[in-house]
Amino acid sequence: QVQVVESGGGLVQPGGSLRVSCAASGFSFNIYTMKWYRQAPGKQRELVAIITREGNTNYADSVKGRFAISRDNTKNTVYLQMTSLQPEDTAVYLCNALHPWAVPIRTYWGQGTQVTVSS
Repeated sequence: QVQVVESGGGLVQPGGSLRVSCAASGFSFNIYTMKWYRQAPGKQRELVAIITREGNTNYADSVKGRFAISRDNTKNTVYLQMTSLQPEDTAVYLCNALHPWAVPIRTYWGQGTQVTVSS
């Protein structure tokens, strides 16, 4: 049974830091490209960060230099370390797993974890 479970969200003050985690099971985690998205109320879902199975990373311009994605294949977990958080970072953060070459597309989503940046 496939499971993708985010954790670590919460309330943080502007300028603060937070790390969210995504624990996966039921599929070959080490093969999959892992992504973090976020969705704020009334806004479109935004791709925040990507990490490939080789460990290559890419970031949205809005978070570049502040956020860092990493993965631990021994724990089937991907992380998003967020620093210098601002109110505009407030959103539900969602984890996505994407098989890099499967046809049809094989992808899994978590339920999300709420991050609120407010004083």
